[in-house]
Amino acid sequence: MSNAETSPVEIRCGREATTDPQPAADERPAGVEVLTPRAVPLGGPRAMTVRRTLPQRARSLIGAWCFADHYGPDDVAVTGGMDVAPHPHTGLQTVSWLFTGEIEHRDSLGTHATVRPGELNLMTGGRGICHSEVSTPRTTILHGVQLWLALPDAHRDAPRDFQHYVPTPVEHGDATVRVFLGDLCGQSSPVRVFTPLLGAEITVPAGSGVSLDTYRSFEHGVLVDSGTVTADGTPLRPAELGYLSPGRPRLTLTNDGDGPARLVLLGGEPFGEEIVMWWNFVGRSHDDIVRAREDWAAGRRYGEVSGYDGAPLPAPELPNAPLKPRGRAR
Repeated sequence: MSNAETSPVEIRCGREATTDPQPAADERPAGVEVLTPRAVPLGGPRAMTVRRTLPQRARSLIGAWCFADHYGPDDVAVTGGMDVAPHPHTGLQTVSWLFTGEIEHRDSLGTHATVRPGELNLMTGGRGICHSEVSTPRTTILHGVQLWLALPDAHRDAPRDFQHYVPTPVEHGDATVRVFLGDLCGQSSPVRVFTPLLGAEITVPAGSGVSLDTYRSFEHGVLVDSGTVTADGTPLRPAELGYLSPGRPRLTLTNDGDGPARLVLLGGEPFGEEIVMWWNFVGRSHDDIVRAREDWAAGRRYGEVSGYDGAPLPAPELPNAPLKPRGRAR
């Protein structure tokens, strides 16, 4: 789902350009950095609560991945499920990936689609798009991740787009891998993105492990959904995100638990641009965000969603002053 917070903070994310995209063979990458999630309630008193690991103070981006919410399993009879009214996006792509349940998607391109487990829905905001997200009536348990990709400056005004892709699950050793973006284990996704990226769901059986050949120029994030995963020797608990710096030709994931472990592997070349994120907008300056908000309030730029029963989300009030730029990590 998108960011339905009523009081979002502005985030400036500064990244250093990668001067050595292919680290020397004898370069030893740093250890795994463990990023713990924070709980974020979305909406009113029966709102879903998500576990957000990106962005945060310790790290803002992994490749172009700039936002990661992990939610569920949620009993929709208790939480009310997902009902996010039409809202805008600009300067980014949204990546929806479910483990359980279904979500109805409508956008200002005229797209009416269903997000299902194991199926990728990717929407390009670019100059501006709006959409709604509602869990279907037959959904009883809702469980998945919502991810964003920052668009590089050369493509941040890309035209609206929507892509749907169902990756074929492949067996790699004992693990089952679904590659929804980029390429891994001999599988390639045809979905268009604007920077070198990787996105995959991996399930590892109890007492087993898997070794994956990776691009040395990529940094990676291991977001654990269920079970306990050890990434290159560092244990990660459910909802934690393990960050691995560039320089690794191989990534080893093991599961020493009694049941299967599931994770989402994210990767990409370090994003060498500074961005400003606020609510559902990605820009390059505070003024970019101000204009994006004003255009949404005035009914400009984003189009309209047909078929949703209700009013669009109003834009929250901007903070009194922008935050200071932050470095790549603290």
